[in-house]
Amino acid sequence: MKNIVKIVLVSALGGIITLGGYKAFFEKPEVRTYIESAPAQRTVPTTYTPNAENSFVEAADKTLNSVVHVKTAVRARYSPQSPLDFFFGSPSPQNRREPLRMGTGSGVIISEDGYIVTNNHVIESAEEILVALNDGEEFTAEVVGADPTTDIALLKIEAEALPYLEFSDSDVLQVGEWVLAVGNPFNLTSTVTAGIVSAKGRAIGVINERAAIESFIQTDAAVNPGNSGGALVNTRGELVGINSAISTHTGSFEGYSFAVPSNLAKKVVEDIREYGTVQRAFIGVNIADLTPRVANELEIDRTNGVYVAGVTENGAAQEAGIEKGDIIIAVNNREVSKSSELQEIIGSKRPGEKVKIRVLRDEAAFDYELTLRNANGTTKRFKKEDLEFVTLLGGSFRAITEKEKGVFGLRNGVRITDVKNGILADQGIPKGYIITQINQMPIKEIDDINLAMERKPAGNPIIILGVLPNGREKYFAFSLK
Repeated sequence: MKNIVKIVLVSALGGIITLGGYKAFFEKPEVRTYIESAPAQRTVPTTYTPNAENSFVEAADKTLNSVVHVKTAVRARYSPQSPLDFFFGSPSPQNRREPLRMGTGSGVIISEDGYIVTNNHVIESAEEILVALNDGEEFTAEVVGADPTTDIALLKIEAEALPYLEFSDSDVLQVGEWVLAVGNPFNLTSTVTAGIVSAKGRAIGVINERAAIESFIQTDAAVNPGNSGGALVNTRGELVGINSAISTHTGSFEGYSFAVPSNLAKKVVEDIREYGTVQRAFIGVNIADLTPRVANELEIDRTNGVYVAGVTENGAAQEAGIEKGDIIIAVNNREVSKSSELQEIIGSKRPGEKVKIRVLRDEAAFDYELTLRNANGTTKRFKKEDLEFVTLLGGSFRAITEKEKGVFGLRNGVRITDVKNGILADQGIPKGYIITQINQMPIKEIDDINLAMERKPAGNPIIILGVLPNGREKYFAFSLK
């Protein structure tokens, strides 16, 4: 029995060894294939942000040759050199040498045939203007036109095939976006600095003009004296603004600079080239920002928007239906939260153009379409030669209404709706005065004012006849210097 058991165990063990060796060396393992469906792909929109360093290099390379160095010579005003001058008069012009003061700034070439945009304050009162290109070549420039209310001026040099920048859309510029300031600070020609857009629609009270439009792009790109009139460009090298001012206590950069938006500058330049003067458009409202204090006084539960403090009689806003107390919240579907933004939008329009204005009244929104008008209350666009005498008068005018004709017993007349710097202010001719005649010529429309001056014999005084606001007739006589 023992032998039989041993034989069985040995046989079993041999079988196991044989089977294991077969499986290990001769039998192929079974291969199972599993097919799994690929996970569903999702398309996620992403924004490609180019390398900032490369973008700056490309933008600077595109801009540098289009930014020029503007050099000016301004005759200094004479000031008494001795206390005796106060008592015995200053020296005669022939014996008085008034020194020339040299100034510098920047400009941007905007056409290949030599048109250059800069700041009005860069070239104001300049007797001579030189423009130096990036390669050092210099040209004498002439002033085509200037607009103190936006601090923009247009120059022209006689040159061809110049590198230039085109105006871009400043409305799409966003707070936080990178920008480059290119100019000539402290006579350091062709200087590029970088920063971001810190704010838009900023009013800082730097333009000392009654009808000033201030809606600056604020940046933290370093800008110093000499940068004025230079380019503010985005990372694609597109012109989005004209550098104009800095916020400073020392006269040098202290953290913030300001540029005129390209849309506003472009409109001013186009006006100057086409008409010789800027075409200012008006809604016909008196406005105020809705500060917390104003909102509290007016018991208004919002602090963004533009409050209509009054409407001009027979103006565009009044005729469209806008009322005192309305809050303007949008123009042409663009939201406005402060008056500087509203002024920027309207400042980029011309008389005769239509705009859609949305207002809030008693918590309800109303939309109005109105046609913008000029300072005289009409939709006419004047060329420089047409405005010559009207500009000298220094006021705004409109033809009198039928009602006013009845009240004052007049057949015709043009009423002074505003008095600015000029002949009216110098002669004491008040707002509300109705001009009925100039040198015996009846004045029925604003155009008649210039026509009367064209017919005036040379050397004769100007005699204006009209009616004061109290109904009393009065004339004014004076001569042009």
